[in-house]
Amino acid sequence: MDFINAIILGLVQGLTEFLPVSSSAHIRIVGEFLGTGADPGARFTAITQIGTELAVVLYFWTDIIRIIARWARSLTGSVPRDDPDARMGWLIIVGSIPIVVLGLVFQDQIETTLRSLWITAVMLIAFGILLGIADRVGARNRRLKDLTVGHGIIYGFAQALALIPGVSRSGGTITAGLFMGYERRAAARYAFLLAIPAVLGSGFYQVYKSVAEPCQAGAGNCLPETFGPVETLVATIVAFLVGLVVIAFFMSYISKRSFLPFVIYRIVLGVVLIVLLATDVISA
Repeated sequence: MDFINAIILGLVQGLTEFLPVSSSAHIRIVGEFLGTGADPGARFTAITQIGTELAVVLYFWTDIIRIIARWARSLTGSVPRDDPDARMGWLIIVGSIPIVVLGLVFQDQIETTLRSLWITAVMLIAFGILLGIADRVGARNRRLKDLTVGHGIIYGFAQALALIPGVSRSGGTITAGLFMGYERRAAARYAFLLAIPAVLGSGFYQVYKSVAEPCQAGAGNCLPETFGPVETLVATIVAFLVGLVVIAFFMSYISKRSFLPFVIYRIVLGVVLIVLLATDVISA
């Protein structure tokens, strides 16, 4: 893939990572209309997500440093273990366990079978409807100080569902948070913090694999030959820059408005995708 297509995919990644619309689904779909029409691959998607996750790190930098410091000091007893920031450190660790375990167990399916556009279309619609229901019925009276280990694990399993393109990492975790009664902003904040170790871990693991296990022609679970390291780096940088703008917009948006526009968008996109697949305009 040339630099223009790399920039386009980086732009798509940055625009969609933090919105509850599934960045991996958009990368998967847009890839069908670029270059040779091939799936950019799970590896390319994971690596470009490093860019958007670094945007999260920068946006929440002060919070992250404070959480790490307080958590580390809680290990020595100089900070009480029930300190809010120390607890958040533990809750991020606990909430990250499901996606690590499920990601390793179902790695082959994630990189191949689950990238079918039929599955993507169904997930876009189904989880769009769930997000709409959660936003409507959620009590929205809990804040992050009310987060428990049990809730953290539920968040973690919701995040793990995003291994399937179409679910959405932010959408899945925010939906779970809303069903559990958390405020929109609180649900989104924990979702973004929870994603940091999982996304960075997955992304750098795929960087390692791209070096240790070079792509074979026709393999669906690695970077296509047209995705060289330079093009992938370009896409990652673009995703980072665009992601910085989008995350600031999204955190401001959800403080005042509902998720209804995203629900409608997901359903419409899912239906359009089904039509395109059914009419053989694109291949699953």
